[in-house]
Amino acid sequence: MDSRPDRMEEACGVIGVYAPGQGVARLAYFGLHALQHRGQESAGIAVGDGETVTVIKDLGLVSKVFRESDLDSLTGDAAIGHTRYSTTGSSNTWNNAQPHLSAIGRQVIALAHNGNLVNTADLRDSLRGEKVRFRSTTDSEVIATLIGHYTQIHHHIREGIRNTMSLIQGAYAVVLLTEDALYAFRDSHGIRPLVLGRLGNEGWVVASETCGLDILGAVYERDVAPGEMIKISANGLESEEAVPAEKLSLCMFEFIYFARPDSVMYDCSLYEARRRMGESLAKEAPASADLVIGIPDSGVPAAVGYAQGSGIPFGEGLVKNRYVGRTFISPSQQLRQQGIRLKLNPLRHVIKGKRLVVTDDSIVRGNTSRKLVQLLRDAGAAEVHMRITSPPVSWPCFFGIDTDCQEQLIASSHSIEEIREFIGADSLAYLSLDALVEATGAPKERFCLACLDGDYPIEIPDSVRRGKLALESCG
Repeated sequence: MDSRPDRMEEACGVIGVYAPGQGVARLAYFGLHALQHRGQESAGIAVGDGETVTVIKDLGLVSKVFRESDLDSLTGDAAIGHTRYSTTGSSNTWNNAQPHLSAIGRQVIALAHNGNLVNTADLRDSLRGEKVRFRSTTDSEVIATLIGHYTQIHHHIREGIRNTMSLIQGAYAVVLLTEDALYAFRDSHGIRPLVLGRLGNEGWVVASETCGLDILGAVYERDVAPGEMIKISANGLESEEAVPAEKLSLCMFEFIYFARPDSVMYDCSLYEARRRMGESLAKEAPASADLVIGIPDSGVPAAVGYAQGSGIPFGEGLVKNRYVGRTFISPSQQLRQQGIRLKLNPLRHVIKGKRLVVTDDSIVRGNTSRKLVQLLRDAGAAEVHMRITSPPVSWPCFFGIDTDCQEQLIASSHSIEEIREFIGADSLAYLSLDALVEATGAPKERFCLACLDGDYPIEIPDSVRRGKLALESCG
């Protein structure tokens, strides 16, 4: 349990670039840098040069995977890229890094996927029945294999994508590359984000977030619609509804935590939404305190909002070590026991003797919050009042977020008072669901809130549900 991440872990980041004559591999590289907060376990770029598709990928951060010579060697008019946090398949296997390379007869395609399918096992079994062999353990390979299977039947890759989209169930935002075209498609509920931007007069960019457009100087055009398939080639941009759109269900944790604060979703700045969450917390859960601090990074805008809403001064009480991150060098046992100190260091002269309001985005298992409270007390804090910008996380996710099974989510079996006692805070309060939704500026009906209320937008097969929802199966 202590080795498991104690927060809602990131999804993946994808980017696609169509920009003839503009060094697409380098554009994809910088786009991945902007999206690396969504995954740091592996990275890859594929380029189509008009004749074939070439992929370079490896384990590690974007800056570690690619050299200058790699980017110089990847020439063509279109590229896709992927930065990965594993929610299916092993994270330390090269074959599971993306983009996934696949052959359709003599044609080579590359595919990068953010999300998680819920019917992967059934699809994999049916393909094995047709003598298909798999090289990885990811659902992304299943998607690519299905597209190849139906493309060979219908002799058209767009028909292959249509057929595949009609079969796969779950969350997916996908970019796909052939030798001369870029494709992008999104699940019918739009659970994982995907945006489209224009790059100059002839170029286009598809990315998980608008920050992936901004770094390239691309101008946001619109979101890729749920159920939509886009093709970008020398013929321009073509779009169609590949499968009927269902109830829009963007993951609420994009607003709470996943997306970068400089991204925009539903015409709302993520920074402003998080600031408003903190402001609402000040109204719903006031505290007598001397200072408001936020847990870097997502808790900081909320701390600003709480300070504005309460009149309590805002301060920086914790410094984040941005160069630890995920590393392939394991810390010593002594450092592992220190836990949170690897990533956060308190400013003792700011904290000592102060009654603190501390804002954070969520509490999953509670172990990190417990260590954090102790860290602040060791630094001399007189009181620690935790304020969380999400309602209690009581249900596991099946759509691309790595959450524990339900038994290991502390809010599923403990009251708020019991959680407060466990983490050792002087008080604890969560933002109400209504206030959370109001902070986004979008209607409640446009979100997936399943981890907060247990209402899943897509039916989960019993075999999959049992793995996370049945409490007795989680021991």
